[in-house]
Amino acid sequence: MSGPTSDFLRQAQERGYIHQVTDAAALDARLGAGVVSGYIGFDCTADSLHVGSLLQIMLLRLMQKTGHRPVVLMGGGTTKVGDPSFRDEARPLLDDAAIERNKAGIRKVFDAFLQFGDGPADAIMLDNAEWLDELRYIPFLRDVGRHFSVNRMLTMDSVRLRLDREQNLSFLEFNYMLLQSYDFSELRRRHGITLQMGGSDQWGNIVMGVELCRRMDGAEAFGITTPLITSASGAKMGKTAAGAIWLSADKLSPYDYWQFWRNTEDADVGRFLALFTELPMDEVRRLGALAGAEVNEAKKVLATEA
Repeated sequence: MSGPTSDFLRQAQERGYIHQVTDAAALDARLGAGVVSGYIGFDCTADSLHVGSLLQIMLLRLMQKTGHRPVVLMGGGTTKVGDPSFRDEARPLLDDAAIERNKAGIRKVFDAFLQFGDGPADAIMLDNAEWLDELRYIPFLRDVGRHFSVNRMLTMDSVRLRLDREQNLSFLEFNYMLLQSYDFSELRRRHGITLQMGGSDQWGNIVMGVELCRRMDGAEAFGITTPLITSASGAKMGKTAAGAIWLSADKLSPYDYWQFWRNTEDADVGRFLALFTELPMDEVRRLGALAGAEVNEAKKVLATEA
């Protein structure tokens, strides 16, 4: 993708938020024509989110800053199934009470990043349990399942890797991609949401959701994925030897959160300033160019602003 004209795509591209887009030119035109509602789904597997989800949160925040409506979709329904994407084994299943507790904790995280309300660019939070819990099996198979090819589903990386390793993939988990695609269709019908965003591991599921909107309703929909963020040494974001880097102060002290960013590897400072702060890009480039002992000043700025 090159040369977007909409503020959202232009800034997202410049800061390094975008890995893949389903139809960049058409989405850019839609974003330039008026307010677009875009969502990211978060399953309720813990009572907070960690730094591994921060890039997606920053993308929602950028939507709001550029005049669009960010939508947080809580996976009250899909958490009961479990996302198999790039996992070696099934997630433990949670009961309804645990899911509700986790939802409440995650809502507090988003209150610190997004403004919720009734305005055109105010964030809203929805829960897919609202429609998934009411699904009837036979109508779902007839109306939704017929649009999916099992042949294609078996080629998805999230499925193929488990099968190649001869690791069990339950029928329950195999249904997850249908439910995620159905979420997109329902969100478009109920709330006019036309953009789904997520991590790069969700690309296959997002594309199938875009296609389901087209096949069921003849509707135009779009998808964006963010890159997988690792440190220069290959470490995955969000986890350290000491545990997860939570975004909730009651699970990780502000000092420990600050210290996590202060300990960023030198080679990552400029990239992380672009991804995880809202500093102007000219300032990001200036700080990212610092070398030697001066890079420590850039790290302090990163730790304070992230």
